[in-house]
Amino acid sequence: MLKAIAIDDEPMALEVIKAHAKKVTFLDLQETFVSAMEALDFLKKNPCDMVFLDINMPDITGLDFSQLLPKNTAIIFTTAYSQYAVDAFNINALDYLLKPIDFSRFMKACQKAYESINEEAPKIPYLFVKDGYDLVRVSIENILFVESKGNYLTFKESDKKTVTRMTMTEAIEMLPKSEFFRVHKSFVINLNHVKKIERHQVWVGAEAVPIAANYRDDLMEVLKKIWMVK
Repeated sequence: MLKAIAIDDEPMALEVIKAHAKKVTFLDLQETFVSAMEALDFLKKNPCDMVFLDINMPDITGLDFSQLLPKNTAIIFTTAYSQYAVDAFNINALDYLLKPIDFSRFMKACQKAYESINEEAPKIPYLFVKDGYDLVRVSIENILFVESKGNYLTFKESDKKTVTRMTMTEAIEMLPKSEFFRVHKSFVINLNHVKKIERHQVWVGAEAVPIAANYRDDLMEVLKKIWMVK
């Protein structure tokens, strides 16, 4: 479990973080604070792995406050202003979330923190993605492929599909790089489910997915390593 706190002088912003945190099973949001100084006192007695930290606060900026934290504390900045992003990453912030914070983006930041802090820990087995007004749990192991159409992605599992508003770049960052590979501008496949390679397509489970010419050679190299083909 990742132990975390959240600091923001806006109570409504903290309520959003609380709501999101309840859906992340590996995240323990221990406390929330509207006062940075009270948060600092708490951390002296209760060390945490991660801090969700607002940048614009009345007594001290989040950027300055971050310098008071232990060096091994993962920092995820939360703000309504994009102009601080460069400063945030210059002090090695793990991520930078723009308000209003979408759950899928929040989940991505938490996964990044989990992987950073627990490099040898078991992989997170699922994602939560939006399907309309609902949040749907998608098993990473069961994903056959991800397909992009316009502003939407389809996560195709063997027994169902989930459509969500997300970019392919966001999906790629959330999926294990050792198991998923882009074969087309509109398709990412799960290498664990590849059954057969044809000239212009790859069979993933019982589904045929097109291979773009500029991805084919790299795909073959990756599959040769997995299948030990000479």
